[in-house]
Amino acid sequence: MDSHSHIDIPASFQALYEAKRTARIKPVRAAVCARYELCEDMANMLVDTAQTMQFQLGITEADVLQRVWQGLTQPESVVAPDEAQWVVHRLAELCGWPRLALQADS
Repeated sequence: MDSHSHIDIPASFQALYEAKRTARIKPVRAAVCARYELCEDMANMLVDTAQTMQFQLGITEADVLQRVWQGLTQPESVVAPDEAQWVVHRLAELCGWPRLALQADS
């Protein structure tokens, strides 16, 4: 049995792939599950880093989230820009912080 079949992918993540769906091409569930697992793991791994960054630098939660997002949207990132946004929103949720309207650098 496929191990991905037991994963409950949140609607917010599924929406990233529904937007990419065309009339003839639907993303394969296993691929979406793998991307979700990567993004969820990344958000969880960033919790301690984000909280430490806020404490050590004395910056706001919004500043931390903005910096994380900027890092995740670099060309060498392993996540797509829409996935990066999802990771940052999930990170905020895991930290108990308000969601942030993300902005690209000017």
